[in-house]
Amino acid sequence: MHKPEGHNAVSPYLMVADAEKALAFAKAVFGADPSFMARREDGGIMHAEFRIDDSIVMLGQAPGGPECHVHVYVADPDDLIAKAVAAGGTLVQAPEEKGDGDRRGGVKDPTGTTWWLARMVDPQGRERTNKA
Repeated sequence: MHKPEGHNAVSPYLMVADAEKALAFAKAVFGADPSFMARREDGGIMHAEFRIDDSIVMLGQAPGGPECHVHVYVADPDDLIAKAVAAGGTLVQAPEEKGDGDRRGGVKDPTGTTWWLARMVDPQGRERTNKA
């Protein structure tokens, strides 16, 4: 087998300035616990993995990590946006229907990663926008 069991072929890999904060945010918003973690000799997180629905998200710690954006389909974006703000996130965009068939909002977590939380609300809207 060419990949770990339960992993998709492609996983987002977030480089964040504070991996502990990023994991605490993922736990508060998505109920995600690390499924794998490798620590450095000083105890800092070198690599961690957690699951959101059917996908693995990987992260590593790098001071001043680059800005990352992650799009996640969820059952209730309004509820998770509220949880994300309560967990220390900053609202980037309130959930709204954007005309592309999805209801979507965004929150920047305490480490600078922006999480776009969406639910498909109009399959025909998605089909219309996918046609050339």
